Amino acid sequence: MGNTVTCCVSPDASPKLSRARGGGAAPGPDRWADAYQAAAGGGGSGSAEAESGDSDPGGGGPHLQHISDREFPDDLALESNPSDHPRASTIFLSKSQTDVREKRKSNHINHVSPGQLTKKYSSCSTIFIDDSTVSQPNLRSTIKCVTLAIFYHIKNRDSDRSLDIFDEKSHPLTREEVPDDYYKHDPDHKHIYRFVRTLFSAAQLTAECAIVTLVYLERLLTYAEIDICPSNWKRIVLGAILLASKVWDDQAVWNVDYCQILKDITVEDMNEMERHFLELLQFNINVPASVYAKYYFDLRSLADDNNLSFLLEPLSKERAQKLEAISRLCEDKYKDLSKAAMRRSFSADNLVGIRRSNAILS
Repeated sequence: MGNTVTCCVSPDASPKLSRARGGGAAPGPDRWADAYQAAAGGGGSGSAEAESGDSDPGGGGPHLQHISDREFPDDLALESNPSDHPRASTIFLSKSQTDVREKRKSNHINHVSPGQLTKKYSSCSTIFIDDSTVSQPNLRSTIKCVTLAIFYHIKNRDSDRSLDIFDEKSHPLTREEVPDDYYKHDPDHKHIYRFVRTLFSAAQLTAECAIVTLVYLERLLTYAEIDICPSNWKRIVLGAILLASKVWDDQAVWNVDYCQILKDITVEDMNEMERHFLELLQFNINVPASVYAKYYFDLRSLADDNNLSFLLEPLSKERAQKLEAISRLCEDKYKDLSKAAMRRSFSADNLVGIRRSNAILS
């Protein structure tokens, strides 16, 4: 999804935010060339193959791994890469089920009433619908669900595996001194929501970008074998948002734009974090439509389990006419595709008929 991945470039060319001169960064094509050179083992500090000495025995340069060598067996792929395969269960939904089951069990033992039902249901006279669909999710509700997924990732993490590039003590986002016990206190859902909402509001990002952010976050945790915890969650989320905004949006927010939002972070720090994020993802930034849809519907399931209802509004006459027009447009498009497919099949039949015709010998 998305068209062009734009990297850090001159601050004077940003399409979205005004910025002061003098906060430039390395040109985008050069950064991508350096990153790909490092990934291919052609030199640089981030090259794993250069360190291991894995090169062509014939002296023809570094050995480039074939794409088939990186493919996993189906069982292993489904288990280890849920952000790549639509049939694999998302990690955040699995982690949230522990709390959901405990909450339901506690309510059953203590005979706690679920309380007054706040969800609206359709009737013969009134139909309630929400404005969130898989192709056009509601921004506010989606951000709430994504931040809740991040909250469960932190709360129910397996351990505290991390990397220095994401550690907030080593790379602070603000000039305020980071407390010594910063790694002990888990952030609550509201804290995570405020942080993400501020970035999305200031950078004018879309709800689809929030879903892709969660895909990249889980892909990073899987590929790099690390955990998101109190010491690194802000920088991991920021890196995922940064990458998702460049991949998804046609007019991406550049690194220097985030320096206008987070006043104390430097462009060099953003560049370094982006480079490490890409290398840890093995430059796999592709998000299939099936994976995107899986994350969307799993986020809706997460919302239902935690009473985060999507905004429901009565179906008005104007909204019904609009939905009918969209449905008719899709139906006409499907008919055109069916007719085109039938024409292709007829031509194939004629070709078979000609091929089976008897030859005339003179």
